Amino acid sequence: MRNLSAQLPPCAREVDRKLSLDDCNSMLAGLSAQDRIAWAVEHLPGNHVLSSSFGAQSAVSLHIMHEQTPVIPVIFIDTGYHFPETYQFVDELVARLDLNLQVYRSLTSAAWQETRFGQRWLQGVEGLDAYNRENKVEPMQRAIKELKAQTWFAGLRRDQSTSRRGVQFVTLQDACWKVHPIADWTNDDIHEYLQQHELPYHPLWQQGYVSIGDIHTTKPIKDVDDINETRFFGLKRECGLHDPKLGQSTE
Repeated sequence: MRNLSAQLPPCAREVDRKLSLDDCNSMLAGLSAQDRIAWAVEHLPGNHVLSSSFGAQSAVSLHIMHEQTPVIPVIFIDTGYHFPETYQFVDELVARLDLNLQVYRSLTSAAWQETRFGQRWLQGVEGLDAYNRENKVEPMQRAIKELKAQTWFAGLRRDQSTSRRGVQFVTLQDACWKVHPIADWTNDDIHEYLQQHELPYHPLWQQGYVSIGDIHTTKPIKDVDDINETRFFGLKRECGLHDPKLGQSTE
């Protein structure tokens, strides 16, 4: 691993967190994704974890992290409503990359939730937020707590959607350092990496699914007028995993 300590003061110990984050992000902008990971592993506190939706282009972040930290826990949130192809994709990549998969779910089954609340994803933004809090945000927060994670890696990229254009390389969320090593990668960068390492897109990619979540709130690009309508009927774009505000809400 390259020693990058001389390039930046140990920002994790800075008193002024905003200033330290600015310093970190300025420095990381000039590094490769691999060196950003190396810096974070060296400087940011453990335990380290990686979250993955096993979505359209997730093989990139899984592979690039595994190359640097092979035993890092990979957190997958199973809502019970993923496409069959997603579960198959999980199995394929876990076997191929020998991933340390950690699956977390809601404490209440999908069937029981529907009995209590109905199909909340059809109940407007409030219903979607309540569904996402119970099935995605709470399981992720529980994973962070149980795995005693202090640094959380994720594959967010700025050109994935308008809601992610401001994604930084490092930030703070849920009392964790949050690291996005490929934040500035484009779709072309992703495609080149997949080709170079002979990695697959999600099986539904070829059918026009550019953003893949639960089966009931995901549509292929051919069935919508705007790309933002491929998720959550266009009412919102983010599920809440990467939005600390949703995690602070209550039903």
